[in-house]
Amino acid sequence: MTLSHEAATRFAQILSEALPYIRRFVGKTLVIKYGGNAMESDELKTGFARDIVMMKAVGINPVVVHGGGPQIGDLLKRLNIESNFIDGMRVTDSQTMDVVEMVLGGQVNKDIVNLINHHGGKAIGLTGKDAHLIRARKLQVTRQTPEMTKPEIIDIGQVGEVSSVNTELLNMLVRGDFIPVIAPIGVGEAGESYNINADLVAGKVAEALRAEKLMLLTNIAGLMDKQGKVLTGLSTTQVDELIADGTIYGGMLPKIRCALEAVQGGVTSAHIIDGRVPHAVMLEIFTDTGVGTLITNRSSS
Repeated sequence: MTLSHEAATRFAQILSEALPYIRRFVGKTLVIKYGGNAMESDELKTGFARDIVMMKAVGINPVVVHGGGPQIGDLLKRLNIESNFIDGMRVTDSQTMDVVEMVLGGQVNKDIVNLINHHGGKAIGLTGKDAHLIRARKLQVTRQTPEMTKPEIIDIGQVGEVSSVNTELLNMLVRGDFIPVIAPIGVGEAGESYNINADLVAGKVAEALRAEKLMLLTNIAGLMDKQGKVLTGLSTTQVDELIADGTIYGGMLPKIRCALEAVQGGVTSAHIIDGRVPHAVMLEIFTDTGVGTLITNRSSS
């Protein structure tokens, strides 16, 4: 089968558009948070795997951090274990933590590794417990109402936050031409396991590696203004203003704060992109228009 003249011209234009981006990012590390809607269809999963393999093939170093909330919820339901959430975080007792480790460190992690390898990559699966990749501490959650004289501390179990990242292990894998695929499970000082939000892990991994980009796949077109238009080319100052005036609120706040912290911590840029778009990662990296919201420390991009 031969391409039509029109299709061949378009293909050549795409390659030509991608070339300066390939040159710019060769040898750079990109951290991609993968989860949610991007995991749902075979087409999207295959597209993601091929994007990651393509990045590695042209000399870019992808590091994948994945979630798996729906899969955890499904197994908990089948086991008749009730799921409870406080401020969007899953309350994680020891029984729930066992399920989290089983699903994230086993099923989901190995499915992603297998898919990337099937398409020609050299992926290797890790949890934060491997070589103490992600050191963690218990997350302190507080709540205060006007009637309270001091904040109430809420115990949500084995939910953690990142205290440090073992970059030596990740750099060794990247130098060996491997693609690290990380499940967001941390390890405490006494060897205890912690369930950590995948966005937060991706942000801290990106900071620790001094990554060129942090990419957070989500289920919306990007960060939107009050008229529903996707915003891009934002500085950290502009994002702070959008939070202050209420444009950014609710469930989007944790993701935006994660992106902000990463950029303020040394990551060149953070991207909030629509994981429902086929090949969203490739489109954001290698095209002039992109498919989401870009945040940098610069006043414009």
